[in-house]
Amino acid sequence: MQMLHLVAALLLLHLRTVALALNQEGLDLIQAKLGLEDPNNALANWNSSDSTPCKWTGITCATISGTGGNPSVINLDLNALDLAGPFPAAICRLPNLSVVNLSLNYINSTLLNSSLLPCRSLTHLDLSQNLLVGSLPDSLASLSLLRYLDVSANNFTGAIPVSFALFPSLQILSLTANLLNETIPAFLGNISTLQELNLAYNPFAPGLIPSSLANLSNIETIWLAGCGLIGSIPSTLGRLKKLTNLDLSSNFLTGNIPDTFPGLASVVQIELYNNTLSGNLPLGLSNLTALRRFDAAMNLLSGSIPDDVFSIPLLESLHLYQNSFAGYLPVTAGKAGKLLELRVFSNNISGSLPADLGTNSPLMFLDLSENLLTGEISKGICDGGKLQEILLINNYLSGSLPEGLGHCRSLSRVRLANNRLSGVVPAGMWGLPHVWILELTDNSFSGEIPSNIAGATNLSKLLIARNQFSGNIPAEIGSLSKLYEFSASDNRLTGPLPVSLGSLPELGQLDLHNNSLSGELLTGIKSWGKLTKLNLADNDFTGRIPLELGNLPVLNYLDLSGNVLSGEIPMQLQNLKLNQFNLSNNQLSGPIPPMFHNDAYRSSFLDNPGLCRDFNGLCPSSAGNSHGRSKFFWLLRAIFIFAALVLIVGITLFYWKYWNIKRGKKMMDKSKWILTSFHKLGFSEYEILDSLDEDNVIGSGASGKVYKLVLSNNEALAVKKLWKSNSLKNDGANHHEAAYDAFESEVATLGKIRHKNIVKLWCSCSHRDCKLLVYEYMPNGSLGDLLHSSKASLLDWPTRFKIALDAAEGLCYLHHDCVPPIVHRDVKSNNILLDGDFGAKVSDFGVAKVVDAIGKGPQSMSVIAGSCGYIAPEYAYTLRVNEKSDIYSFGVVILELITGKPPVGPEFGEKDLVKWVCSNIQQNGEDSVIDSKLDISSKAEISKVLHIGLHCTSNLPINRPSMRRVVKMLVEVREESKPSLLPKDGKLSPYYHDEDEGNIA
Repeated sequence: MQMLHLVAALLLLHLRTVALALNQEGLDLIQAKLGLEDPNNALANWNSSDSTPCKWTGITCATISGTGGNPSVINLDLNALDLAGPFPAAICRLPNLSVVNLSLNYINSTLLNSSLLPCRSLTHLDLSQNLLVGSLPDSLASLSLLRYLDVSANNFTGAIPVSFALFPSLQILSLTANLLNETIPAFLGNISTLQELNLAYNPFAPGLIPSSLANLSNIETIWLAGCGLIGSIPSTLGRLKKLTNLDLSSNFLTGNIPDTFPGLASVVQIELYNNTLSGNLPLGLSNLTALRRFDAAMNLLSGSIPDDVFSIPLLESLHLYQNSFAGYLPVTAGKAGKLLELRVFSNNISGSLPADLGTNSPLMFLDLSENLLTGEISKGICDGGKLQEILLINNYLSGSLPEGLGHCRSLSRVRLANNRLSGVVPAGMWGLPHVWILELTDNSFSGEIPSNIAGATNLSKLLIARNQFSGNIPAEIGSLSKLYEFSASDNRLTGPLPVSLGSLPELGQLDLHNNSLSGELLTGIKSWGKLTKLNLADNDFTGRIPLELGNLPVLNYLDLSGNVLSGEIPMQLQNLKLNQFNLSNNQLSGPIPPMFHNDAYRSSFLDNPGLCRDFNGLCPSSAGNSHGRSKFFWLLRAIFIFAALVLIVGITLFYWKYWNIKRGKKMMDKSKWILTSFHKLGFSEYEILDSLDEDNVIGSGASGKVYKLVLSNNEALAVKKLWKSNSLKNDGANHHEAAYDAFESEVATLGKIRHKNIVKLWCSCSHRDCKLLVYEYMPNGSLGDLLHSSKASLLDWPTRFKIALDAAEGLCYLHHDCVPPIVHRDVKSNNILLDGDFGAKVSDFGVAKVVDAIGKGPQSMSVIAGSCGYIAPEYAYTLRVNEKSDIYSFGVVILELITGKPPVGPEFGEKDLVKWVCSNIQQNGEDSVIDSKLDISSKAEISKVLHIGLHCTSNLPINRPSMRRVVKMLVEVREESKPSLLPKDGKLSPYYHDEDEGNIA
C-alpha cells in the first residue's frame, strides 16, 4: 500500500512538472482518479495536458465571483461508470464543488468524517447503490449548504447519527436499503426543512412511527416501507398539508387507519399494504382531491367499502385485496371517471357489479376474484377501450359474456374460472391478438372453438376445462406458436386431433381428457420437446400408441386410459421418467415393458384383457401363441415358483439356524419392512438390510446414520437410517418427530422429481422401528467436506465452476420446472454431493416445502429451517419462505467456492462469510477474498462469478436474481460474453409495488 502511495506521489510530481498548464482543480481531480479503479477507461479524457478540467467526462464548470473570472468546477457527475475504490477525498479540495454524483459504482470502504468536512460548498451528494460500509458519518450534518443527501442501497450499519437532527437546510434524506438496525429516531422530526424522508427497507429494530414526524411541515414524501414498524399510525400525521406520498407498507402496524387522513390535502399516494391494520376505512376520503393511488391491501380491514371512496375525483388505482370487506361494491365505482385499476380480490364482497362499471372510466385492470359476487358482468366493461386484465375467478357470476369483450383488443389477461357463466363465448374473444391467458374453466359455456382463434398470436394458456364446449378442435390452433398449455378436459369435443397440434414448439401441457375425441393419436410430434404432461384419457381414440411418445425428453405425465387403443406397449416408453402413468381400460396386448415391472406401475395397466401383466416377465410373445405353448409357460412358471420356494425355505432355515444366532437381535423382522421404489431396482430390501453393519457407517447425526453399501452386483448405494425415539435421550421424541417428518418430506419430494443435478432416491424402506432412504452413492462426498479439508486442492477453478453451475441448474429445476415449485430451505455446501467426475447434485430435502399457490407470496413457516451462515436475513426475522431464501443460500455457496472458507468461523468474528467478503473487498480489493489455491489466470472469470454470488446474497430479496437468471449468468460467464452482471436498475422507487405479489388470481 505504501508503494502505491509512493508511485502516486511520483506520478503527481511528474504531472506538475510536465503539465504546468493544468490548474489546481485539475490536479486535484487527477489525484482523485489515481485512487479509483477505472475498468472501462471511462475517465480516459482526463488529460493532464489540458489547462482546465472543464471538458473532462463528468465535469461541469461555471464562473464564480471571486475567482478572477476563471471557470471553476461546480459539478462532478460520474454516475454508473463502474468506478471502484474508496471515496475520493481529493475532490473535496475543489472550493466551489456543489454537486457530487457517484451513484451506481463500486465505491467502497467506510465514509470518513475527515474526507467530507472540506466539502463546504456541497449542496447535492449522491452516493447511492455503492458498497460503502460502517456507520453513517456524523460530519454530514456539518455541511451547512447540503440540501440533497442520498446514500441508499449501500451497507451502512448501526444507528442514524444524532447529529442528523442539526441539518440546517437538508431537503432530501434517502437512506433506503441499507443495514441500519436501531429504531427510527424521533429527532428526525427536528429537520424542519425536510421535504423527503426515505428510510425504506432497512432492518430497523421494532419501533413505533415517531409522532414527531408530524412536525415536518414541509414534508412531501415519507417512505418507511419495510422498516419493522409496530404499533398504530399516529393520527397527527393527518395534519401534514404538503404530504404527497405516504408509504408505510410491509410493516407490522396495527389499529385503525386514522380518521385524520382525509386532512392530507395534497396527498397523491397512500401505501399501507401488507400490515395488520383493522377496522373500517375512514369516511371522508373523497375530500382528498389530489389522491390518485390508495393501497390498503393485505390487512385485516373489514366493514363495507364507503361509497365516497369512488368519489375521490382523481382516483386512478384502488387496492383493497386480501382483507375482510363485506357488503356490496358501491355503485359509485361505475362513476369514477379516472379509475384505471381496481383490485379488491379475496374479500367477502357480494351482490352484483355496478351496471356501468367501465363505461365512464379508462379501466385497465380489474380483479375482483375470490368474492361472493352474483349477477352478470357489466355490459360496458371495456367501453373505455383500454381494458387489459379482467380477473373474476371464484365468484357466483352468471349469464353470458358481454359482446363488447369480443371487440376488446387491448385485453391481455382473461380469467373467469369457477363461476356460473353460460352461453356462447363471443366469437371475437377467441382471436384477440394480445391475450396470453384465456381461462374459462369451471363454467357452463357452450358452442365451438372457432377458426378465428388463429388471431390469438400471443396466446400461451388456453384453459377451458369443465364446460360444455362441443365440435372439433380447429386446425388453426396449430398456428398458435406461443401456446404452452391447452386444457379442455370435461367438455363435449369430438372428432380427431388436428395434425397441426403436433407442430406446436412451446407446448408444455395438453389435457383433453373426458371428451368424445376419436381417431388415432398423433404421430410426427418432434416439436413437442417441451411437453411435460399429456392427458388424453376417457375419449374414443383408437389404433396404436405412437413410438414417438417415448422420445419426448421431458414428458413425466402420461395418461391414455379409457380409450380403445390396441397393439403392444412401445418399448420406447421406458425412456420416459414418468411420475404419472396410466394406460388402463384399453385393448392393449402383449408384454408390459420390463421397466414397468414395478409396484409403482401396478395400477397403470388395468383392464387390458390382451395385456400380459406378469411382473415376473414370463409372458407369451403375442396373443396368438398355441394352447400347448401356453401350457408350457404355465408349467415353467410353476417349476420356477416351486424352486424358488425351496430355495427361500432353505435360505430361511440356514439364516435362522446360523446367521440369526450370530447377529442376535440386531436386525428387525424383515417381513415387516415395506419397500417403496421410485426406479427400477436391481436389488431387494433384504440385501440392504443385511449390509447395515457398523463397519459401513460413513456419517452419523442426532436422528440416525448414513451407510455406504456395496451390493453383490458391485453397485454402491448410500442409505440414510432414521431410528425410533426410544434410541434417543432427553428430547428424543422431538428428534424422532423431526426425523420422521424429514423422511416423509424427502420421500414426497425426491420420489416425484427427476433431474440430472438432483440426487436420485432409489427407494425407501419403512418399519415401525426405523425408516431407510436409499440413494445413489456419490463417491466424492459433499462439497462442504471436500472444500474445507486437506483435499481442497482437488477442486481447481474449472471444477468449482462446474459444481456451481450444476447446483444452480438443480435448484432452477426445483424453482421453475416443478409444478408446484419446491423451495429447498437448506441449501448449503454439505447438501451438494459430488459424483466421481465432480458433477454436483442437490441433496437432503428433509425440510423442503412445496409452494402451494403461485402468486401467494412468501409463506410463513412455524420454525426456522436452514443452517447457520446460509439463512437469508429476512427469513430469520419473518419466517417467510420463498425461492429468494434458497437464492441467498446458494450465493453463500458461491462465496465458499471462491474463498475456500466456511460460511461462519472464528476468523470472521461477529461477521459471517457474506459480510466478511463485502468488507474485505471494500478495504483490500477482490484479490483478498479469492482462495490462494486457485490459479490466478482464471481471475477474470472468478471475479464475474464473485459478483453473481454477491448479487444472490443481496440484503433485499427483491434485488436477488431468480435461479433461472443465475443459470443464465453463469453460462454467459463460461461463454466469455460480457453482460452486466449486476443490475443497474436505478433507484428503488417509493412507488414500487409488485402487483402480482400475493395475487392468488
